[in-house]
Amino acid sequence: MIRHRPTGSGHPYATTEDQRVPAFPVDGDALELRVRAAPSVRSVVCEWAVDGGPPVVLDLAPVRAEAGADSGGGHLAAAQARAARGPGSWAARTPPLRAGHRYSYRFRATSGDDGRTTRTTRWFEVTAAAWSESGGTLTVEGTDRVIPGSVAWLAGGEGVRRVRFELALAEGEHVVGFGERYDAVDQRGRALDAVVFEQYKGQGGHGRTYLPMPFALVVGGEGSWGLHVATSARTWYDVGASTPGRLRVEAEVQGPEPALRLYDGDPVKVLGAFLADVGLPSELPPWVFRLWASGNEWNTQERVLAEMDRHRDLDIPLGAVVIEAWSDESTFTAFRGARYEPGEEPHRLADFRFPADGPWPDPKGMVDELHARDVKVLLWQIPLMKMRPHPSGQAAVDAAAALRRGLVVREADGRPYRNRGWWFPLALMPDLSSAEVRDWWTARRRYLAEEVGVDGFKTDGGEHAWGHDLRYADGRRGADGNGLFPVHYARAFGDLLRSCGKAPVTFSRAGFAGSQPHGAFWAGDEDSTWEAYRSSVIAGITASACGIVYWGWDLAGFSGEVPSAELYLRAAGTSTFMPIMQYHSEFNHHRSPSRDRTPWNIAERSGDERVLPVFRRFAHLRERLVPYLAEQARVAVAGGPPLMRGLFFDHPADPLIWRYPLQYKLGDALLVVPVVEPGATEVRAYVPAGEWVDVWTGAPVSGSRELTLPAPIDRPPVLCAAADWPRLSPVFAT
Repeated sequence: MIRHRPTGSGHPYATTEDQRVPAFPVDGDALELRVRAAPSVRSVVCEWAVDGGPPVVLDLAPVRAEAGADSGGGHLAAAQARAARGPGSWAARTPPLRAGHRYSYRFRATSGDDGRTTRTTRWFEVTAAAWSESGGTLTVEGTDRVIPGSVAWLAGGEGVRRVRFELALAEGEHVVGFGERYDAVDQRGRALDAVVFEQYKGQGGHGRTYLPMPFALVVGGEGSWGLHVATSARTWYDVGASTPGRLRVEAEVQGPEPALRLYDGDPVKVLGAFLADVGLPSELPPWVFRLWASGNEWNTQERVLAEMDRHRDLDIPLGAVVIEAWSDESTFTAFRGARYEPGEEPHRLADFRFPADGPWPDPKGMVDELHARDVKVLLWQIPLMKMRPHPSGQAAVDAAAALRRGLVVREADGRPYRNRGWWFPLALMPDLSSAEVRDWWTARRRYLAEEVGVDGFKTDGGEHAWGHDLRYADGRRGADGNGLFPVHYARAFGDLLRSCGKAPVTFSRAGFAGSQPHGAFWAGDEDSTWEAYRSSVIAGITASACGIVYWGWDLAGFSGEVPSAELYLRAAGTSTFMPIMQYHSEFNHHRSPSRDRTPWNIAERSGDERVLPVFRRFAHLRERLVPYLAEQARVAVAGGPPLMRGLFFDHPADPLIWRYPLQYKLGDALLVVPVVEPGATEVRAYVPAGEWVDVWTGAPVSGSRELTLPAPIDRPPVLCAAADWPRLSPVFAT
């Protein structure tokens, strides 16, 4: 009849209509106490008591659903529609809270035609915290740059909640990092946080990210340095936004107090010191640098092979296909249409029968054929056990075993955690912080790698852990365990592949500090727009600045209306010079016209005769670039600069590079100038110090100057270091 959750759903950016706001008050805050009630409820009151004294009654009034109370992923309209149909929301305001006092409250609802039916909740308790200079010890490793007197601790009746401190930023210093960011390369003058979150599209306009890290590289001024807040809890950064010249850091304190690690040296040395703390990247095989293809509607063996035939027939070389819609969508372990007996023991290939008229009549035969064509195969995964609709068959067996054996993430009261996000709501989540659970989870997928022969997994959706008070098997709570979930997830599948004698090729969008050793990453879900294209270039530069070596994006976007021919070819040209080159398209319910991002569909939809020949040229160039990319990735993995990197790694003292933040190096030799505006035939660029060569004409270009470069649609502006041109010139020969 009535529901109150003190901290709501745990959504990091929105409140819900059944929580208190703020969930964790500070001295002087007044609370808004919210409840959701059934339509039959006629009135709600709140009993409010201070330090165990006699309660006073606070009246609650009905309120409309809050505009920000969505379930996540940007699906706000759907959440508002659900709120409008569902139970009503009621709210009351409290007097301001003061630190040092304990407040108690409960709700009483009256319903029924006679107004005599009542329901009372349990008592809830809350205290207000206050900032002070005492409360803990901030451990600083390296050169101490903390401004004296800036360290403060937020503590209340439940102990220390947060720590904050400030570091000085010198004039001319630029701040890059904090994980994969979409809004800007240089975060100076901005405020942001680091928490794993699924922002479905529009990441650049929200400041949210799938792949945050509590690490930043500070470049310029008198030299370079870096900071790493050594914690897996949420952190916040005010990078001179409030006080110019000061970087304010705030961190949740959950479990061990966070340490501040400060590194000095050039950008490569700083990044290397950070990676030594969190984990060094692992080298992946050269085939990952070939073109990848994917479409969410490629949901049968016949369709997959037909798309591969088109690549062959149109002479567009391909290195890998990612098959998303392969499984029964309930277990994510069995091909859709396969017949088998459910059981608790992991299945082998011989346990399955694949009807000849089914969607996947011979998965192993398909993989073998693709391997014969020199095409690798990755299968899509999701780290959840779907519970809606009610599971049956193998899904029911798996859920029952996970619950009985305690293999799932749990709430503070011991109940199994149910996914609170919009995607696969109420699903169970395996507790992958446990080696036992990782082994159990991947054992059901072993036959896919070991017998079917797949070469990797798209480890999608690692952002589903919400709530500060969840419980993990490794002893962490949600506040310091949720961010590590995607790290454990990719690690589990990498370990599975290694145990099958394969390279640990995973393809993730979510991660945290510690994700660097675990496979490849892509920038997540985006529409086909020029704005998303620009944001994705920024994401690649910032992710690489934090040690992500193998990175890509859904070139030209995967969602919405198909891109124009110009956007598609500009994105493809830039992606030819990124670590991972792949296209992908969202599910469109098989409606016509197709929204596949294949080059032939873009050509057909746009009517532009340039699309196929230009894309073909890029794909062949990509094939010739593979040895160079593999060589340069090996350098990055061994402790050298990132494979894709902003110019600040090679030219940290050059102030002019910051006028052109989207330019980047690809390895030691290549300078890439993305064309990110429609209608461009030339582009303004900055060529840093050195002697360079235009890769398309062989013309020499002197550095340390701004200039205008030609930018035809089939020749994206790329320069090569003159010293490397003799060995790379054959790559660009047509």
